[in-house]
Amino acid sequence: MSVEPLASQTSPQARFTLPLPAFLRRHNLQLWIGLAIMGIIVAILAIGPLFVTADPNRQDLLNAFGPSSLAHPMGTDQLGRDILSRFLNGGRVDLMVAVIAVIVPFILGTALGALAGYFGRWVDVVIMRLADIVSAFPFYVLVIVLVFVMGNGMASIFVAISLVSWVAYARIVRGEVLVLREEEFISACRASGLSTPRILARHVVPNTVSQGIIYAMSDIVLNIGVVVTLSFFGMGIVPPTADWGQMMNDGQQYMGTGNYGLILWPGFAVVLVSLALALIGDGLTNILKPKR
Repeated sequence: MSVEPLASQTSPQARFTLPLPAFLRRHNLQLWIGLAIMGIIVAILAIGPLFVTADPNRQDLLNAFGPSSLAHPMGTDQLGRDILSRFLNGGRVDLMVAVIAVIVPFILGTALGALAGYFGRWVDVVIMRLADIVSAFPFYVLVIVLVFVMGNGMASIFVAISLVSWVAYARIVRGEVLVLREEEFISACRASGLSTPRILARHVVPNTVSQGIIYAMSDIVLNIGVVVTLSFFGMGIVPPTADWGQMMNDGQQYMGTGNYGLILWPGFAVVLVSLALALIGDGLTNILKPKR
């Protein structure tokens, strides 16, 4: 009896596959979906203010909680301010703060992690003990305390997040460098007389930074949560600057009267941005994860 038909039934080629375009199958679907969602959000936030010309801070108390209209597509809030205009401007502020607040921790953590992993000994001990001290405190608690001490505003949020978030990048890069420094090509670089800064800058960091880039996607999500949470509790972006967290804080006071727009729109936007960045992070993981 021939077993050929049975083998053909169980072969990988016989499995059902979705009829996706080649470039989607070759890479990964979640990356493209995440980029598409994020691209649409960024385009709306960037181009929207060109069409929505209402001043986000202009108050019209006689038109408080006004219904949707051509002049105010999402209606107005408790002070008669245009909700759509505040939503668009608040989104730009929150995304800008969240993305910029990743840059300094990424650079600082990558540099310290590379130094700790490459040199080891006392350099590693000092940097990692400092990381242990910072991570001994809950992230949100430490950021809130730092913002409370330094005062509200974007600058305080940048500084607070930078002083706390570098730890994760340092540990990720350190772990990668500990493995990489034993590779033969690194030994060859040392034997050829290349300086330590050149080895770190040209060979060590470029070959270990990919995991930090992947983590940065989830870190942006975390930063958005921090900015929105701080603003919700009155410790973030200084009013009257529009902000999603401040909008939700204003809206939760009036939910009993049926005015849900101030909470629903920014809340949905935060969830959608987080989903998009999570998908991008998963997609980058499939592409950039080390093949060992």
